[in-house]
Amino acid sequence: MEASLAWLEDPEVFAVNKIPAHSDHKYYQSYEEAATKQMKLRQSLNGTWQFSYAQNPSLRVKDFYRLDFDTTGFDKIQVPGHIQMQGYDKNQYINTMYPWDGLDELRPPKISKDYNPVGSYVKTFELDEALRQKEVFISFQGVETAFYVWLNGHFVGYGEDAFSPTEFRLSDYLVAGENKLAVEVYKRSAASWIEDQDFWRFSGIFRDVYLYAVPKTHLEDVFVKATMGADYQKGQLELAGKLTGDLAEVTVSYALRDQENHLITEGFVDGQPEISFKLTDLAVAAWSAESPTLYTLELAILKGSQLVEVVQQPVGFRTFELKDGLMLLNGQRLIFKGINRHEFSYKKGRAIGEEEMLWDIKFMKAHNINAVRTSHYPNQSRWYELCDEYGLYMIDETNLESHGSWQKLGQCEPSWNVPGNKPEWQANVLDRANSLFQRDKNHAAVLIWSCGNESYAGSDILEMTKFFHRVDDSRLVHYEGVFWNRDYDEISDMESRMYAKPQEIAAYLETKPKKPYLSCEYMHAMGNSLGGMSLYTDLEDKYQQYQGGFICDYIDQALLKHNEFGQEVLTYGGDWDDRATDYEFCGDGIVFADRTPSPKAQEVKQLYANVKLSLTDKEVTVRNTNLFVDTSDSYFEVSLKKAGQPIWHKAYQWVVPAGQTASFKVDFPKALAPGEYTYEVSQKLQRATNWAQAGYELTFGQFIKQVVGQTKPVKQAALKVVHGDVNIGVHGPNFSVLLSLAEGGLVSYVYAGKEYITRTPKTSFWRAQTDNDRGVKHGFDRGMWLAAGLYQKHVDAKVEEQADCVTVTFKHQLALAGEYYHTVAYTVDSHGKVTIKLSYPGYENLPSIPAYGMDFKLKAPYQNVRYYGYGPSENYCDRKAGARLGIFETTAKENKAPYLVPQETGNRTGLRWLEVTDELGHGLRFSAGDQAFEGSVLPNSVYELENASHQEELPAAHFVWVRILVAQMGVGGDDSWGAPVHKRYWLDAAKPLTVTFSLEGI
Repeated sequence: MEASLAWLEDPEVFAVNKIPAHSDHKYYQSYEEAATKQMKLRQSLNGTWQFSYAQNPSLRVKDFYRLDFDTTGFDKIQVPGHIQMQGYDKNQYINTMYPWDGLDELRPPKISKDYNPVGSYVKTFELDEALRQKEVFISFQGVETAFYVWLNGHFVGYGEDAFSPTEFRLSDYLVAGENKLAVEVYKRSAASWIEDQDFWRFSGIFRDVYLYAVPKTHLEDVFVKATMGADYQKGQLELAGKLTGDLAEVTVSYALRDQENHLITEGFVDGQPEISFKLTDLAVAAWSAESPTLYTLELAILKGSQLVEVVQQPVGFRTFELKDGLMLLNGQRLIFKGINRHEFSYKKGRAIGEEEMLWDIKFMKAHNINAVRTSHYPNQSRWYELCDEYGLYMIDETNLESHGSWQKLGQCEPSWNVPGNKPEWQANVLDRANSLFQRDKNHAAVLIWSCGNESYAGSDILEMTKFFHRVDDSRLVHYEGVFWNRDYDEISDMESRMYAKPQEIAAYLETKPKKPYLSCEYMHAMGNSLGGMSLYTDLEDKYQQYQGGFICDYIDQALLKHNEFGQEVLTYGGDWDDRATDYEFCGDGIVFADRTPSPKAQEVKQLYANVKLSLTDKEVTVRNTNLFVDTSDSYFEVSLKKAGQPIWHKAYQWVVPAGQTASFKVDFPKALAPGEYTYEVSQKLQRATNWAQAGYELTFGQFIKQVVGQTKPVKQAALKVVHGDVNIGVHGPNFSVLLSLAEGGLVSYVYAGKEYITRTPKTSFWRAQTDNDRGVKHGFDRGMWLAAGLYQKHVDAKVEEQADCVTVTFKHQLALAGEYYHTVAYTVDSHGKVTIKLSYPGYENLPSIPAYGMDFKLKAPYQNVRYYGYGPSENYCDRKAGARLGIFETTAKENKAPYLVPQETGNRTGLRWLEVTDELGHGLRFSAGDQAFEGSVLPNSVYELENASHQEELPAAHFVWVRILVAQMGVGGDDSWGAPVHKRYWLDAAKPLTVTFSLEGI
């Protein structure tokens, strides 16, 4: 057979000579080899390959695969890896549009003739000794998007489906000595129409490539279905396998062993082309994310008494089912505390390795995430092994997304949707479903098969669901797209939606529907987001059929780049001159692209915790919402603090069974002196796990109590007041204050000989817009508040003198059409304390206010920050469940979260006091009056953040900006393209806003 470029535009040709998909089990030739977990019959071809690039097929080196073709002039490239990350083509990020939108007028399945980058790869190799004289195959674990393969000048095969293994038989073309492998990779093919995921559009050989050989008798495929019995107390196991090769006198022995290698049961079956057996009444522990117990099913292929092959298949026993309108795991209603995860590295794109996978799974476990959706394609096999081992539930997603074919500018317009009901696409998408199932069917972590993502709905996808149900009755099938086309509601076993609002979910569940509810995507974590997440998790207790959701997304998809100024910077769409693009929409992770946690992770960890802790000054209540495990693996540390300072703590061992709640008396100290007390309980790991050290905190609870009593008045001294023509001066021992009638505020605060004021502190009604703010056109609706504060003018001043203090009240008119005012009052006492009161009276018929407070511009040395309030990470009125009251330290630089686009950041709620100091400990202390305030300390002003589109665009930090706020609106997060912050988290312009705080030198 000759290779044909016509296949690139034919959806009915998606694989040529590809061997059937099969399970991803490993096999060995001896027990000693099996103990090493390293297959001798596998030969890696990863590493340096020869490479030639062409912008389109007409420019490619056509005969490079021939044995007599000299490739010494080729470049070098690394496999696995994307060609765009190695100096060829260009990086392009795009969400829903097709990447050629506006550049080529195309409809499925056509592709551009002018732009279709081609990578021509060559690798020479000699076959390892262990593989010789055997049937040999080649496995491509991932190639984007379509590719042709030749060996020693012979055409081997063609493949698509970028995220599933494509394998070919090589035996007929191998020669002794050096072999020449040639691979021609195309960025665009008909497959591009159904691989329109929200990600960077890479191409190339980006996953492992290896040769493998099989013994004379080989277990080609195995399906181990391990479930729990009807009462969920005993296990049962069904095996179906396929043997190939010489089956004369072959038997297959099996042995099931536990984690300590103790034998549970054993037996054997005759070696037939198809083998099967069933084991029942097995004394095994059930697998779950809470307790991921794995067993080993050892299969030995014997020819007579000689061992030919051994397979050691990990097995997790669990039953996942839909029963009485609920999804049940081992008989218990399951809540998915999930997240969508792209495979991504800021240095390597999607060509990640085990290092990134281990970091990810440990992070997820440590942040109480119990489920992951492989958005939106099959991940590397190693990820599934880790999910089995560490314990994460999986929605395993088929490599199918055709978003741009049916949704344009947010509107549903499916006139030319693919695959739809088109017969020419059906075999293609069914092959993708089959590849997913066959490879991943033995992984206990996989509870749900997904037909794909955002591809509308039609008969082709319905056939995928029928396929999954036909081949596997131990899992459910998911597909959100039926929300857009209810004619195909049967495709999905559960009601799955994206970015449904809490009230919309509640409305669905109030109808007592047949299907349970799942948000396959919710809480769009773009930039400073995840506000209002508790409104979703609150539904867990209100509605039995609410079964959780998957945050979107796990990691920012930002790429590292060395820019023209010699800086290493993180980039998003458009930064590579890529068009069309969706710019910074790729930055929606709870983890930054360099795998440092974002402040949003703090909220996820607390709201996803399986143990809920609450307490009073007498007892601690432990609510264990785990389904299967008690709290014996934890200890509980209880503490008491006064004004943030520890005064008592004690550790307890409380064992609360799964699904139960218990309260425990605690003998806290009594006879407390007046002040604020924080009672806190923390659940910590009793011993180290494979994802955290002993003592790691899982969750916490707090109770705040005020003990009221009389406080001694501070004795005041006489003040020296100087009435200038322009300034009111207030002077005392060790301090001096100037209040300017010209500037309308504080122009000087000298303490211990140091001047702290650079320019008059300004009140503001604005915050730097978040990604969510921009998405909802917040600037259009509320932009007047930017000018209102920035260009306000002071119109009056009133001076009031008493024996021990002076108050100057400035009246400011806002830069709005009409008569709108607010006041700022400064009261200076004889100890140098300046008390500042901001008062906005409230006005009708104005849009809600983004923020209200005062900005202080301090000199650069005052970088060090210490505060008593909620932390340790930034928090907001709609994102503070994960924050706790305490004393914390940071710096102005560290406090600025590096969101891809600079925006509002660094806020703390419930501030009692805030200190900024230099390296010698000199600085200012801001203290709350009757009510706590919000605030931040940053190296950049609100307006600098507002104007920058990348972090590196921010000016060098010449000052420290302290922001003291009455409050600011929430950050939101229902979505980032139109969902407003929930009204309960708005600042209503019609209501008065006031805050009193003081500043003092330290």
